[in-house]
Amino acid sequence: MKCTVIIAFCSLATGAVAGHELDDRDVAGGQTLYADHCAACHGANLEGQPDWRSPDENGVLPAPPHDETGHTWHHDNRLLFEYTQLGGAEALSARGITGFASGMPRFADVLSDDDIWDILAFIRSTWPDRIQALQADRNPPHN
Repeated sequence: MKCTVIIAFCSLATGAVAGHELDDRDVAGGQTLYADHCAACHGANLEGQPDWRSPDENGVLPAPPHDETGHTWHHDNRLLFEYTQLGGAEALSARGITGFASGMPRFADVLSDDDIWDILAFIRSTWPDRIQALQADRNPPHN
């Protein structure tokens, strides 16, 4: 019991439970929404497009995988949400990164905020526990 309390405390101290925007979401609904709105570019199995690390002739990177082999899990929940809601260029511009040629379209007029969070929760649910924990640590602690 003492060990469990220490582990729980350490998890809180490191922010490992900071994924709350993705907690208690409709993962099955997110999977359906992903199939309807994301799979055409990011792959039915979250595998992304071929050569996703190499920009095309216009400098736009192909859609990356959302499984553990991609970089989605390297980002905090808020950026993932904004990237989906606003589109890649606008989301990065809001963070001071300008001139980035992104192929990610804006979904604010297509998906509700809850839909976006459900999709992100579905994506996270496919990652191994270790990757989920690493991604959770990228989120700021919540009060």
